[in-house]
Amino acid sequence: MANQWNAVYDQAVRSLNEERFEPITMPEPYNPDTFAEARAHGTAVEAVAQLLGALGVDEGEHTAATPARVAKAWAEMLSGYREDPADHLARTFPAPDDPGLVMVAGIALTSTCAHHMLPFTGRCTVAYRPSPGQRIVGLSKLARVVHGYARRMQVQEQIGAQVLDAIVAKLNPSGAMVLITASHDCMRLRGVREPDSVTTTQAHHGLLTDSERALIHAEHARAR
Repeated sequence: MANQWNAVYDQAVRSLNEERFEPITMPEPYNPDTFAEARAHGTAVEAVAQLLGALGVDEGEHTAATPARVAKAWAEMLSGYREDPADHLARTFPAPDDPGLVMVAGIALTSTCAHHMLPFTGRCTVAYRPSPGQRIVGLSKLARVVHGYARRMQVQEQIGAQVLDAIVAKLNPSGAMVLITASHDCMRLRGVREPDSVTTTQAHHGLLTDSERALIHAEHARAR
């Protein structure tokens, strides 16, 4: 098995070099220098090659290096499995006695449907209300939590629930909400074929005032 995937990978690299492309390198934090990750990458390369063969796909030079390219792309798109996104919320900072609502709207979301392995993309809004005297987290960390959970095989509802659970567990706010609006290629390109449809999901915890809820929804709609 190892020799087979090494041959596929070497062939892909040779093809790229002949076209004067740079040799394939894996994105951080994916490190093929470790045996386990190199073996996983090779297995993925071989699996893609077998899939293309099973579907009768052979476009000569255009697809010669496709298995290696696809394995590289999937390693990046599924990099969320190699981290605990909640860890981004570990470092906190002092806040005013009553900081009010904290919200980041318009977070870009790209994920992969767990049912069809097709992408879905959209925007996410994360909001939480620290209790008086509680500490706050850096705003960019809220986006990193979203990205970490999105870079997995997912369903949209689960991303919102996981982001919310992480915020509740790490920050213990009095209230929190996660809104996601996304377009799913599994609905656009196949099956029901609804190219203009979008899906909005909401996850919430604790107490938020009516005005805070209205503000969250308004900012989410504006940022879409």
